[in-house]
Amino acid sequence: MLGLIVGAAIVVIIALIAILTYNGFVAKRNRVQDAWAQIDVQLKRRYDLIPNLINTVKGYMKYEQGVMTKITALRSSIVSGSIQDKAQANNQLSGALKSLFAVAENYPDLKASESFKNLQDQLAATEDKISFVRTSYNDYVLDYNNALQVFPGNVFSNIFHFKPSEFFKAPEEAEEPVKVDFSGDDSSDAMQPKAQKAASKKQKAQAQQPSAPKDDGE
Repeated sequence: MLGLIVGAAIVVIIALIAILTYNGFVAKRNRVQDAWAQIDVQLKRRYDLIPNLINTVKGYMKYEQGVMTKITALRSSIVSGSIQDKAQANNQLSGALKSLFAVAENYPDLKASESFKNLQDQLAATEDKISFVRTSYNDYVLDYNNALQVFPGNVFSNIFHFKPSEFFKAPEEAEEPVKVDFSGDDSSDAMQPKAQKAASKKQKAQAQQPSAPKDDGE
């Protein structure tokens, strides 16, 4: 009789642990999904603002068409693909926009445009919001993933088929700002892979080296 009572108590305890663990997983996963929804809203807002920015600046920056084409291409990437794809595109787009705004300093009429200043402020505010909600999202992902991996969560996560979430963080090379060449000499450099960039820089350095002086006796 005592054995049955002990066995029943153990079953009840395990069932309670399973229920509490399952509910904990659901609550943590919901926080992750809610935080991601906030990031997605800001990414879509940036997506919607960029065409207005391009239309505003193209009348002034007639020689930067290649750069604006790249920004347009990156725009489509921030709302499609996996979380990592969106994170990488978002980082690259941030770098390209910063370069575009830096070059705008050379266009006084554009700087004075109320439409341009308004778009610049809205895009800056959107980027700040993305950065803020990304921090919250990654904190929730860390908390959720830890719950899935520590005991007894790792046991029940396999039973209930809970999967870890991805961090909103691009690879290290994607975190570096995109260097956009506005000189018009070679607009393709901005999106070249690192290896190609290094080779291009080496070739340019060799081309710039002074040639050996000719012998006066020749």
